[in-house]
Amino acid sequence: MNGAESLVHTLLDGGVEVCFTNPGTSEMHFVAALDRVPGMRCVLGLFEGVVTGAADGYYRMTDHPAATLLHLGPGLGNGLANLHNARKARSGIVNVVGDHATAHLALDAPLTSDIAGIARPMSHWVQRSASADDVARDGREAIVQARARPSRIATLILPADAAWSPVTTERARLGPVPEAAAEPLDETPLAAAAEALRTDGPGTLLLLGDRALRERATRWAGRIAAATGCGVMAAFYGARLERGAGRVAIPRLPYAVEPALAALARWRRIVLVGASDPVAFFAYPGKPGRLAPPGCELLPLATPVHDAEATLEALADRLGARRVAYAGVPRASTVTPPDDAPLNPATLGALLAAVMPEGAVVVDEAVSTGRGFDALTAGAAPHDWLTGMGGSIGFGLPAAVGAAIGAPGRRVIALSGDGSAMYTPQALWTMARENLDVTVVIFANHAYQILRGEFAGVGAGEPGQRATDMLVLDRPRLDWQALARGHGLPATRVATPDALADALRRSFATPGPSLLEVVLA
Repeated sequence: MNGAESLVHTLLDGGVEVCFTNPGTSEMHFVAALDRVPGMRCVLGLFEGVVTGAADGYYRMTDHPAATLLHLGPGLGNGLANLHNARKARSGIVNVVGDHATAHLALDAPLTSDIAGIARPMSHWVQRSASADDVARDGREAIVQARARPSRIATLILPADAAWSPVTTERARLGPVPEAAAEPLDETPLAAAAEALRTDGPGTLLLLGDRALRERATRWAGRIAAATGCGVMAAFYGARLERGAGRVAIPRLPYAVEPALAALARWRRIVLVGASDPVAFFAYPGKPGRLAPPGCELLPLATPVHDAEATLEALADRLGARRVAYAGVPRASTVTPPDDAPLNPATLGALLAAVMPEGAVVVDEAVSTGRGFDALTAGAAPHDWLTGMGGSIGFGLPAAVGAAIGAPGRRVIALSGDGSAMYTPQALWTMARENLDVTVVIFANHAYQILRGEFAGVGAGEPGQRATDMLVLDRPRLDWQALARGHGLPATRVATPDALADALRRSFATPGPSLLEVVLA
């Protein structure tokens, strides 16, 4: 057995069963090992950002890390943007990054680079295996790191000679690596939160993030709200929000500063459960960075190292709310907007809520078009909603790949702007190759619409011709039907509500991937 084979066995023994790959020469022995050792599902991505984004989406749906296989420093560098998103989402990933053989490094060949230096900003743990005998131990530790609480990005650098050299020690079979146990909750913040809710429920907000947005946790939040009159809200970005008809209404904090300030203005206290101090996404001249009103007391109750569900259950017990009934969100209308209605965020959100199948997984990178979807889709059939936690563009299509592999049998709906989707269109090819049940919806407004708003928001004035040219996607306009078909997906262009509703229903009923280009005025 060589080092590469020992690593594959270690990954499988540790519970890592999927490897998203984009390999090169230095990784060929690991590729051969993946071929010889049965058990690993290998998924090829045509760009490293697809590989790392897919690993993020997979973790969000399974709570188990996948591996990635990347080629040297430049390959890792190509995947960093979506590793940033994964890090912010607290997704566990084991990166395997090949390197030159040890003796070859001194020759300073063209692809020689500081792989550890490239990895560290987006990794919590970085290790280079010194020999074939070290690979299994290092691989095991990478899995342990990825399964920490909160989960971590672990990067293992595998030199080519450590991969091809024989292992001289016997391989230990240690079994799956369990997720690290949650830290016990301190009594002091629990008592403080209970006192605030008991004495001033109507002036207190429960702000939820991380795993507090899973359905079992939100039920406790709903009971607490029903018992005390407090508010419940989610941070704008959430790794996985379990929502829909019958579940507790958890509106998201608005993205833009002014609406966010208005949403938080009435609260005298904010209890943070898996969420952080709410802040603006960017700095804007003359606008505050912190969004909570002046004098508002922040009460951190639980962080991602704690068990959010158990925390909210304990809080409900303190308040005598264990058996209090909560009101579920009523089912949204299943009637789609009339065909003469314009395709705008309001009609699109209502239409999506009407036709979304139960159990769908929505991966949201609709950016400007999708900001209004939160309230409009709250009463859709029960579903999960995944957002880009780190704000780095190009998250949506790759994460949809990983989500579909992590949640087989569920329809994945990838919502993306046309500008965002162009960062990682190679994900379409992987969807086609793996025959994934993904419906890609491209909102084609032929612009970086979000940046038009940001240009005004930062007080940069009116864009002139050169600035406008950097904000629009024309000359030529993107042809998403042609792009999709070139990557192996059937595609449809729609411009009316009826056409979109029909196309969505056909896609949901047909196994495999498809793309809908929604033409916006």
